[in-house]
Amino acid sequence: MATGQQNLPHRQLTGDSDNEAIPDTDPSDTSSLLLERLQAWKHACGYLQDYIKETEKVEKAQGKEYERVLKSVSNPLKEGHHFDQNLGGIAGLFENIRSNTQGIVNSHLEAEKNLKGSVLPILERLHVEIKNKTKELSKGAVKGSKEVDKARNNTQKYIELLGQHTGSFSSSSGKLDASNDPYILQRGVKHRLQKQVLEENNNRHDLLAVQDSFQQFEAHVIQTIQQAMTAFLQCVGGQSERQKAMYSDIIANSQQVPLDFEWKGFVQRNNNTLIDPSVPQRTVSNIGFPNQNHLATQPLIAGSLERKSRAALKGYSTNYYVVTRSKYLHEFKDDSDFKKDPTPELSLYLPDCTVGGITGATFSVKGKDSSKGKVGSALAMSHELNFRAHTPSDAEKWWGIIRNAAGEATFTSSTPSSPTDSKAGSGQQMPPPRHQQQQQPAPLQTHNVPRTGTQSSAGTSQSAGDIPISGGAGKPHMNTPTSASAGLKSGVDRAPGQY
Repeated sequence: MATGQQNLPHRQLTGDSDNEAIPDTDPSDTSSLLLERLQAWKHACGYLQDYIKETEKVEKAQGKEYERVLKSVSNPLKEGHHFDQNLGGIAGLFENIRSNTQGIVNSHLEAEKNLKGSVLPILERLHVEIKNKTKELSKGAVKGSKEVDKARNNTQKYIELLGQHTGSFSSSSGKLDASNDPYILQRGVKHRLQKQVLEENNNRHDLLAVQDSFQQFEAHVIQTIQQAMTAFLQCVGGQSERQKAMYSDIIANSQQVPLDFEWKGFVQRNNNTLIDPSVPQRTVSNIGFPNQNHLATQPLIAGSLERKSRAALKGYSTNYYVVTRSKYLHEFKDDSDFKKDPTPELSLYLPDCTVGGITGATFSVKGKDSSKGKVGSALAMSHELNFRAHTPSDAEKWWGIIRNAAGEATFTSSTPSSPTDSKAGSGQQMPPPRHQQQQQPAPLQTHNVPRTGTQSSAGTSQSAGDIPISGGAGKPHMNTPTSASAGLKSGVDRAPGQY
């Protein structure tokens, strides 16, 4: 105790203040200073209480905010059937997010309860202790200071009275009342001074006791604050660690999803709808459609011919020509169905045309172009078109089929089939009338059949079948125009072949 008192700072008196009857010092200064210090500690404790209360409110608000976050993923995934519902996938990841987010909500609410139930009571008790210490100081040391002030006032009155009558003693030549005798007054001052000093010493002892207890009390205050802050760290820091662990679990779960997990499951669930990579690609040659091989779709003859331009200087140009069973002679740039839409550059309806004679590898057809529609055909002029085949035998084939198509008044074909009907074979043939069979000369031989005559050379074309030549086999007609009612019909209704 003595050591504690030696280390305490104390007020040093200067001059002769200790020898004066009424010191200049105020006995209440020490008690006021100590009361002010207790007030400072009480306010510091109050600040910490407010901090904990606001943190408690924040934790409660954070719990509500995370409940809003949880609502954002509470509904099932839209189009959820696209995701594998087993653990380890995206659906499992969202379940993990929901679970950990709910854990974060609970951690904030738990932290709020712990702050309110564990940390705040510590500071509230400390606040009460500081207030009790203030009351103790007010009742003890402050009361003693008041008694000192009262004793000093009484001493001061007698000192003033002694001074008054000592002055009267000098002016009245020593004749004074007995009660005002300076001797009596001087003894009265000593009496009251003794009482004053006693009160001052008692007050000093009380204040020293309070000073000595302040060191221990402040140590207790600081220790209590440290205890409260440790509990605060356990609540807030523990919540923060749990939240960090939950977020880490979400991230780890998302990183563990195999890159092909969802796709493999999706393919397995939808293998009947998705494209099988092992199935070969479609090709036009393998595709069938209704009436694909109908007789009307098979050309009588097809191949390349040269047509003389109307301009004298341009000469002949090579194009692809087809004679159809609809009795049209169509001209195309080439025989490709895929480069562009196969729209004819020129179309001649052969029954309305005049077929000229054949000279070597050349022959002519005169008629109107009907490829521009009804209006265009009505306005079109009739032109004579000169063709040249690759060989005279090819020219003979073309000329014979064109002549026969131009001479027919009607065309007999099979009835078109519906999409459910079986497709007609490409080799279907219509037999010619009996009287025509009797009138026809020996036919030309077709592809893959041994010929007795001369084989055609470089240029090739496609024909519908055996092509009759009027006037005897192997002898072309020269410069003999054919009308719509003349000519032979043999070979018009037969399947195509290669020449």
